[in-house]
Amino acid sequence: MFEIKLDNAKYWKDCVAAIVSLVDEGSFSITKEGISLRAIDPSGISMVLFSMPNKAFSKFNIEKNTSIGLNLDNLNKILSRTRDGESLVMKDADNKLSMEFIGSNSRRRYRLQMIEVVKMKENEPSVTFDAAIEMSGDPLKDIIKDASMISSYISFKASKGQFSVSARGDSGELEELHDADGSIMKKIEASQNAEATFNLEFLENMVRPCPTGNNINIALKSNEPLKLSYKIGDSDIVYYLAQYMEE
Repeated sequence: MFEIKLDNAKYWKDCVAAIVSLVDEGSFSITKEGISLRAIDPSGISMVLFSMPNKAFSKFNIEKNTSIGLNLDNLNKILSRTRDGESLVMKDADNKLSMEFIGSNSRRRYRLQMIEVVKMKENEPSVTFDAAIEMSGDPLKDIIKDASMISSYISFKASKGQFSVSARGDSGELEELHDADGSIMKKIEASQNAEATFNLEFLENMVRPCPTGNNINIALKSNEPLKLSYKIGDSDIVYYLAQYMEE
Protein backbone atom coordinates (compact mmCIF):
# COMPACT_ATOMS: atom_id res chain seq x y z
CA MET A 1 0.00 0.00 0.00
CA PHE A 2 1.18 3.51 -0.75
CA GLU A 3 -0.17 7.04 -0.82
CA ILE A 4 1.89 9.82 -2.33
CA LYS A 5 1.12 13.44 -3.16
CA LEU A 6 2.55 16.05 -5.50
CA ASP A 7 1.53 19.64 -4.91
CA ASN A 8 1.94 20.32 -8.63
CA ALA A 9 0.31 17.64 -10.80
CA LYS A 10 1.99 19.04 -13.92
CA TYR A 11 5.35 17.95 -12.51
CA TRP A 12 4.31 14.29 -12.79
CA LYS A 13 2.77 14.98 -16.19
CA ASP A 14 6.10 16.32 -17.50
CA CYS A 15 8.04 13.36 -16.12
CA VAL A 16 5.72 10.78 -17.66
CA ALA A 17 5.89 12.63 -21.00
CA ALA A 18 9.68 12.13 -20.99
CA ILE A 19 9.23 8.38 -20.48
CA VAL A 20 6.36 7.75 -22.88
CA SER A 21 8.33 9.44 -25.64
CA LEU A 22 10.16 6.11 -25.97
CA VAL A 23 8.16 3.36 -24.26
CA ASP A 24 4.41 2.67 -24.08
CA GLU A 25 4.43 0.50 -20.97
CA GLY A 26 6.67 0.10 -17.95
CA SER A 27 6.97 -0.79 -14.31
CA PHE A 28 7.53 1.90 -11.67
CA SER A 29 9.51 0.85 -8.62
CA ILE A 30 8.31 2.60 -5.45
CA THR A 31 10.66 2.50 -2.46
CA LYS A 32 11.30 4.69 0.56
CA GLU A 33 13.87 6.56 -1.54
CA GLY A 34 11.37 7.53 -4.24
CA ILE A 35 10.05 6.33 -7.61
CA SER A 36 12.14 4.93 -10.46
CA LEU A 37 11.69 3.21 -13.79
CA ARG A 38 14.01 1.49 -16.26
CA ALA A 39 12.72 0.39 -19.65
CA ILE A 40 13.84 -0.44 -23.19
CA ASP A 41 11.85 0.70 -26.20
CA PRO A 42 10.15 -2.01 -28.32
CA SER A 43 12.84 -1.80 -31.03
CA GLY A 44 15.57 -2.47 -28.47
CA ILE A 45 17.84 0.39 -29.58
CA SER A 46 17.10 2.90 -26.81
CA MET A 47 16.68 2.86 -23.05
CA VAL A 48 15.22 5.27 -20.51
CA LEU A 49 16.07 5.52 -16.81
CA PHE A 50 13.91 7.71 -14.59
CA SER A 51 14.21 8.54 -10.90
CA MET A 52 12.21 10.92 -8.70
CA PRO A 53 13.39 11.30 -5.09
CA ASN A 54 10.95 11.22 -2.17
CA LYS A 55 11.74 14.89 -1.43
CA ALA A 56 9.83 15.82 -4.61
CA PHE A 57 6.58 14.76 -2.90
CA SER A 58 4.69 16.66 -0.22
CA LYS A 59 3.42 13.30 1.08
CA PHE A 60 5.21 9.97 0.61
CA ASN A 61 3.80 7.06 2.61
CA ILE A 62 4.61 3.48 1.62
CA GLU A 63 4.20 0.33 3.68
CA LYS A 64 6.77 -1.68 1.72
CA ASN A 65 8.73 -1.55 -1.51
CA THR A 66 6.50 -2.30 -4.47
CA SER A 67 6.29 -2.03 -8.24
CA ILE A 68 3.35 -1.14 -10.45
CA GLY A 69 3.07 -1.95 -14.14
CA LEU A 70 1.17 0.57 -16.22
CA ASN A 71 0.23 1.31 -19.80
CA LEU A 72 2.15 4.57 -20.07
CA ASP A 73 0.23 5.75 -23.10
CA ASN A 74 -3.03 5.57 -21.13
CA LEU A 75 -1.37 7.22 -18.12
CA ASN A 76 -0.07 10.03 -20.34
CA LYS A 77 -3.54 10.62 -21.81
CA ILE A 78 -5.00 11.05 -18.32
CA LEU A 79 -2.20 13.37 -17.25
CA SER A 80 -2.66 15.47 -20.39
CA ARG A 81 -5.94 16.62 -18.80
CA THR A 82 -4.09 18.13 -15.83
CA ARG A 83 -5.36 21.63 -15.02
CA ASP A 84 -3.41 24.59 -13.71
CA GLY A 85 -3.08 24.69 -9.95
CA GLU A 86 -4.06 21.06 -9.34
CA SER A 87 -2.29 18.78 -6.89
CA LEU A 88 -2.22 15.01 -7.37
CA VAL A 89 -2.67 12.16 -4.90
CA MET A 90 -1.79 8.64 -6.08
CA LYS A 91 -2.43 5.37 -4.27
CA ASP A 92 -3.02 1.72 -5.06
CA ALA A 93 -6.51 0.24 -4.79
CA ASP A 94 -7.66 -3.21 -5.96
CA ASN A 95 -4.87 -3.62 -8.53
CA LYS A 96 -5.58 -0.15 -9.90
CA LEU A 97 -3.70 3.12 -9.61
CA SER A 98 -5.98 5.76 -8.13
CA MET A 99 -5.15 9.30 -9.21
CA GLU A 100 -7.04 12.15 -7.60
CA PHE A 101 -6.60 15.64 -9.05
CA ILE A 102 -7.42 18.29 -6.47
CA GLY A 103 -8.17 21.87 -7.52
CA SER A 104 -9.25 24.85 -5.46
CA ASN A 105 -12.94 23.95 -5.89
CA SER A 106 -12.94 20.54 -7.52
CA ARG A 107 -11.76 16.93 -7.30
CA ARG A 108 -11.42 14.35 -10.07
CA ARG A 109 -10.45 10.72 -9.60
CA TYR A 110 -9.25 8.26 -12.21
CA ARG A 111 -8.47 4.60 -11.66
CA LEU A 112 -6.02 3.07 -14.11
CA GLN A 113 -5.71 -0.71 -14.35
CA MET A 114 -2.28 -2.06 -13.44
CA ILE A 115 -0.75 -4.52 -15.91
CA GLU A 116 1.88 -7.23 -15.97
CA VAL A 117 4.91 -5.82 -17.76
CA VAL A 118 7.11 -8.25 -19.68
CA LYS A 119 10.63 -7.79 -18.38
CA MET A 120 13.43 -7.42 -20.91
CA LYS A 121 17.14 -7.41 -20.17
CA GLU A 122 17.51 -3.90 -18.79
CA ASN A 123 21.13 -3.61 -17.72
CA GLU A 124 22.50 -0.11 -18.10
CA PRO A 125 25.17 -0.04 -20.84
CA SER A 126 28.71 -0.18 -19.46
CA VAL A 127 30.62 2.41 -21.46
CA THR A 128 33.66 4.47 -20.51
CA PHE A 129 32.89 7.63 -22.42
CA ASP A 130 35.63 9.75 -24.01
CA ALA A 131 33.74 13.04 -24.22
CA ALA A 132 31.24 14.96 -22.10
CA ILE A 133 29.20 17.88 -23.41
CA GLU A 134 26.86 20.12 -21.46
CA MET A 135 24.76 22.53 -23.50
CA SER A 136 21.53 24.50 -23.39
CA GLY A 137 18.62 22.24 -24.27
CA ASP A 138 16.73 24.67 -26.54
CA PRO A 139 19.58 25.11 -29.07
CA LEU A 140 19.99 21.33 -29.23
CA LYS A 141 16.29 21.00 -30.05
CA ASP A 142 16.82 23.50 -32.88
CA ILE A 143 19.86 21.62 -34.19
CA ILE A 144 17.90 18.38 -34.30
CA LYS A 145 14.98 20.06 -36.08
CA ASP A 146 17.37 21.56 -38.65
CA ALA A 147 18.96 18.17 -39.30
CA SER A 148 15.62 16.37 -39.59
CA MET A 149 14.73 18.52 -42.62
CA ILE A 150 17.41 16.82 -44.72
CA SER A 151 18.19 13.50 -43.06
CA SER A 152 16.98 10.74 -40.76
CA TYR A 153 20.25 10.57 -38.82
CA ILE A 154 22.80 12.94 -37.33
CA SER A 155 26.49 12.68 -36.46
CA PHE A 156 27.99 14.14 -33.29
CA LYS A 157 31.72 14.76 -32.96
CA ALA A 158 33.52 16.03 -29.88
CA SER A 159 37.14 17.07 -29.55
CA LYS A 160 38.98 19.21 -27.05
CA GLY A 161 36.93 22.41 -26.74
CA GLN A 162 34.77 21.77 -29.82
CA PHE A 163 31.49 20.03 -30.61
CA SER A 164 30.22 19.56 -34.15
CA VAL A 165 27.13 18.09 -35.75
CA SER A 166 26.54 16.99 -39.33
CA ALA A 167 23.69 15.50 -41.32
CA ARG A 168 23.49 14.37 -44.93
CA GLY A 169 20.57 13.43 -47.12
CA ASP A 170 19.44 13.42 -50.73
CA SER A 171 18.34 17.05 -50.47
CA GLY A 172 21.49 18.48 -48.91
CA GLU A 173 23.95 18.63 -46.04
CA LEU A 174 24.21 20.34 -42.66
CA GLU A 175 27.37 21.10 -40.72
CA GLU A 176 27.50 23.08 -37.49
CA LEU A 177 30.45 23.75 -35.18
CA HIS A 178 30.36 25.03 -31.60
CA ASP A 179 33.11 26.12 -29.22
CA ALA A 180 32.75 26.02 -25.46
CA ASP A 181 31.59 29.62 -25.07
CA GLY A 182 29.73 29.35 -21.76
CA SER A 183 26.41 30.43 -23.29
CA ILE A 184 25.10 27.67 -25.57
CA MET A 185 27.95 25.25 -24.88
CA LYS A 186 28.51 25.13 -21.14
CA LYS A 187 31.19 22.44 -21.20
CA ILE A 188 33.09 20.37 -23.75
CA GLU A 189 35.55 17.86 -22.34
CA ALA A 190 37.26 15.15 -24.37
CA SER A 191 40.07 12.80 -23.37
CA GLN A 192 40.17 11.84 -27.05
CA ASN A 193 38.08 12.55 -30.13
CA ALA A 194 34.68 10.86 -30.15
CA GLU A 195 32.32 10.55 -33.11
CA ALA A 196 29.14 8.56 -33.70
CA THR A 197 25.89 8.70 -35.68
CA PHE A 198 22.37 8.41 -34.29
CA ASN A 199 18.74 8.13 -35.36
CA LEU A 200 17.13 11.57 -35.44
CA GLU A 201 13.60 10.45 -34.65
CA PHE A 202 14.73 8.87 -31.37
CA LEU A 203 16.85 11.90 -30.47
CA GLU A 204 13.96 14.24 -31.15
CA ASN A 205 11.74 12.18 -28.84
CA MET A 206 14.42 12.34 -26.14
CA VAL A 207 15.06 16.08 -26.14
CA ARG A 208 11.50 17.31 -26.73
CA PRO A 209 10.36 16.85 -23.08
CA CYS A 210 13.39 18.73 -21.69
CA PRO A 211 12.01 21.82 -19.89
CA THR A 212 12.69 25.17 -21.55
CA GLY A 213 15.86 26.73 -20.14
CA ASN A 214 17.35 23.47 -18.84
CA ASN A 215 20.72 22.07 -19.84
CA ILE A 216 21.26 18.70 -21.53
CA ASN A 217 24.30 16.49 -20.95
CA ILE A 218 25.68 14.28 -23.73
CA ALA A 219 28.33 11.57 -23.28
CA LEU A 220 30.07 10.20 -26.36
CA LYS A 221 32.45 7.43 -27.36
CA SER A 222 33.17 6.47 -30.95
CA ASN A 223 31.04 3.58 -32.19
CA GLU A 224 29.25 3.24 -28.86
CA PRO A 225 25.78 4.19 -27.55
CA LEU A 226 25.10 7.82 -26.70
CA LYS A 227 24.11 8.83 -23.18
CA LEU A 228 21.81 11.86 -22.90
CA SER A 229 20.46 13.24 -19.63
CA TYR A 230 18.72 16.22 -18.06
CA LYS A 231 16.70 17.22 -15.02
CA ILE A 232 12.98 17.79 -14.64
CA GLY A 233 12.74 19.48 -11.26
CA ASP A 234 14.39 17.10 -8.78
CA SER A 235 13.94 14.15 -11.15
CA ASP A 236 16.62 12.64 -13.38
CA ILE A 237 15.97 11.51 -16.94
CA VAL A 238 18.69 9.41 -18.59
CA TYR A 239 18.54 7.95 -22.09
CA TYR A 240 20.84 5.60 -23.98
CA LEU A 241 20.69 5.32 -27.77
CA ALA A 242 22.53 2.79 -29.90
CA GLN A 243 24.61 4.05 -32.77
CA TYR A 244 22.81 4.34 -36.10
CA MET A 245 23.59 1.47 -38.47
CA GLU A 246 22.76 1.67 -42.17
CA GLU A 247 20.76 -1.28 -43.43
